[in-house]
Amino acid sequence: MAQDTSFSASLDAGLSGATRAYFIVGDPIAQVRSPSGVTAALRAAGRDAIVIPAHVAPADLDAFFAGIARLQNCDGVIITVPHKFSATAFCKTLTDEGAFLGAVNMLKRNADGSWHGGASDGIGMVAALRDAGCDPAGKRALLIGAGGAGSAIGHALVEAGVSSLAIGDFDAARTAALASRLSALGRGAVSVADDAAAETYDLIVNASPAGMRAGDPLPIDVSRLPATAFVGDVVTKPPLTPFIEAARARGCTTVTGTQMFGRVCDAIVDYLLKE
Repeated sequence: MAQDTSFSASLDAGLSGATRAYFIVGDPIAQVRSPSGVTAALRAAGRDAIVIPAHVAPADLDAFFAGIARLQNCDGVIITVPHKFSATAFCKTLTDEGAFLGAVNMLKRNADGSWHGGASDGIGMVAALRDAGCDPAGKRALLIGAGGAGSAIGHALVEAGVSSLAIGDFDAARTAALASRLSALGRGAVSVADDAAAETYDLIVNASPAGMRAGDPLPIDVSRLPATAFVGDVVTKPPLTPFIEAARARGCTTVTGTQMFGRVCDAIVDYLLKE
């Protein structure tokens, strides 16, 4: 969903008092690419709309939602780090996945003006993996990160039929809680990751912030990663993280955060426009 000059011109020409507003909320927010991509997709679908970035600190999230509740031209909100868990408190209703995860990344209005929340990070990652030729079914998977995006991706991988899923995160309590909830689904072996080497997995997904900052260590040791492994990353900036570059150097097929982001955008637009 790259933005081009023709899109910019049509957007400038099309904005009016009738334009519907959607916000994308995070802290920080400068790194997100959703505003132009989702705006373009909404307009391609025939919606006169614009997505506006909003930098909102956790302490100010209550005030933000109180303010937009009265905006009659605000139809939805996209949620990013670190608000995916907190945003559920502002939803009157949730999708099944949002309710299971206790985390959401997209909100739209119910008929009474309240918010209906859902999650698309997992759907997007699995779709991007399949685009790259990786069917998660039957794979031994390792997930690094048990936050909002990681929780959604873990749920989607289990739903996609992985034979086993190991989860690693710096927050031991959060990791154990996610593993327990996913294990209770009874759709594959789910555990907290141990010290097993990377070569024991068929699919590895980084859903942590590792790689966003220069000098970040790789989320795992890739020195013995086989070329047959599939590797995914949620980080979009830089477009090619050191983890993805290292995996490619080992001959692995990869899915970048940008590729995942494109599929997440598709899911968000479908969700926002579905009656």
